[in-house]
Amino acid sequence: MIDILIEPTQTTPFVKIDSDEGLISFKGKSSPENSLGFYHPIIDKIKVLFADTDKPINANFSFRYFNTSSSKCLFDLFKALRQMMIENGKEIIINWFYEEDDDDMMETGEDFSDLLDIDFNLIPVEDISEISLREAV
Repeated sequence: MIDILIEPTQTTPFVKIDSDEGLISFKGKSSPENSLGFYHPIIDKIKVLFADTDKPINANFSFRYFNTSSSKCLFDLFKALRQMMIENGKEIIINWFYEEDDDDMMETGEDFSDLLDIDFNLIPVEDISEISLREAV
């Protein structure tokens, strides 16, 4: 059952949360006027949806671009995932997709991983728009 499905807009990413499948997916561009208003309800819902499951969680992130306020919200999301790992012993696999020639996006994934001391699978792809995160990878 898909718990959250948000189609992308010019300023917000595609988002799919499926607690039955253990799937969290974000893809596209993120530059909403109110990043907190967009991301924090999703983060709160993730905490509730995955609180009582023992299934591993696959968290897939495939961004072409995000602004500074979205970066802060993504940091908050990763902190929440880290907390779930530590406090509840959740197995969470974080896949960070980036285009092969986008060193900035690769380094951003490395920075999130280092700052939060959690492993990210850094996955280079030829074209981010070709990645389908509607299903688990």
